Amino acid sequence: MTVADSSPSVPSTSDISQDRLPREERRRRTEATILDAARELFAEVGFERTTIRAVAGRAGVDPALVMQYYGNKEGLFAASARWTAHHKQMFDAALEDIPATALADLFERFADPATRDSSIALLRNCLTHDTARRIMRDDVMCERQATMAATIGGPDADLRAALVGAMMMGLSLGRFLLEIPALAEATRQDVERLLLPALTALTEG
Repeated sequence: MTVADSSPSVPSTSDISQDRLPREERRRRTEATILDAARELFAEVGFERTTIRAVAGRAGVDPALVMQYYGNKEGLFAASARWTAHHKQMFDAALEDIPATALADLFERFADPATRDSSIALLRNCLTHDTARRIMRDDVMCERQATMAATIGGPDADLRAALVGAMMMGLSLGRFLLEIPALAEATRQDVERLLLPALTALTEG
């Protein structure tokens, strides 16, 4: 055995830094790495061909850890679909802020070059795969709709919230997937200028 073979391995600087992080921060970073890998794979190969093992391999973690955090592929897809900072802001948005926050969420996901392709691919998965569609409807949109309806309150709160969601979905499809010319070529400012009053009418009556 050579001297090199018998020498103990030395942890890398990144390993040492990771070990020094609080447990919750390490967990948060691991979850983010897994979701990044999942979004990439759902975008590249679609819902059907994406596997827990493939996501774990790309994220550099054990498949059991992916299942520990997300349960199964369906849970991982739901987390990937809802994972944006602005989406989380929707749960805390005041009534008067719902329209602007909803639009900010949409543009954050679809107009940002860093997330545009994966967001479009996730949307396409929902249109072409029954399980992905069910997950988006039941685990993502219904959750968001319920939170929005509770904030809106009053008569027709659930329907108003559903209509806001439908308008956001229609805007996503028309602008970023179908690329309807007038809509795809409009500036974000023009979209907001014309759509905010309609959203406000729905949320504030």
